[in-house]
Amino acid sequence: MTELSSFPSPALAVVIGASGGIGAALFSALRESGRFSDVIGLSRRGDPPLDLLDEASIRAAADHIADHGTPPRLILDATGFLHDEDHRPEKSWRELDPDHLARAFALNATGPALLMKHLLPLLPREGKAVFATLSARVGSISDNRIGGWYAYRASKAALNQLVRCAAIELRRTHREAVCVALHPGTVDTPLSAPFAKAGLDVRPPEVAAADLLTMIDGLTAARSGELVDQKGETVGF
Repeated sequence: MTELSSFPSPALAVVIGASGGIGAALFSALRESGRFSDVIGLSRRGDPPLDLLDEASIRAAADHIADHGTPPRLILDATGFLHDEDHRPEKSWRELDPDHLARAFALNATGPALLMKHLLPLLPREGKAVFATLSARVGSISDNRIGGWYAYRASKAALNQLVRCAAIELRRTHREAVCVALHPGTVDTPLSAPFAKAGLDVRPPEVAAADLLTMIDGLTAARSGELVDQKGETVGF
């Protein structure tokens, strides 16, 4: 079990997307750690509901967290969009669709940006605090060797840039805070299931969550603004 001893106590932890595969595993692991005085799980079906496509719901969720009394030391955004019944990852520019692109950017970039807008101000100014959002290695421009997956790659690349901008601004007032994008690896969830290839290292959500929390426990403010993989290694933008 991850001790998360780098976080001052008492503290609050928040998981956005707590009803999803990785989000639910992160929520459970944080509660079992005993490190946090409380763990709040937020999702579209939660109370209050949080919908990345609705800024008013994000603002209401931020007010709910602020009213808790204990400041959040760890905020994890475990949301993400790759495909649904109407949209699949593109193999060629011939498959580019404006609705797919708009949805990918809304959920993978704009939504998390609004989370940062409303939640980063809630972080305490002294001591370690972390805002981490799930990104993906395929969002790295320098690491792109095979192309394809236009909407997902581009929206995650945009997210990485948004995180970098927010980290620079956050550093001016929160010297010990960390704002990072995370690559969790390939996890056995509905998002990745149709694309898990034979021989690929696909891990259960519980294992991925434990790896991510161990890595987060070791992060310092010097890593703020980076895209970090599940092993704690920096992925180039």
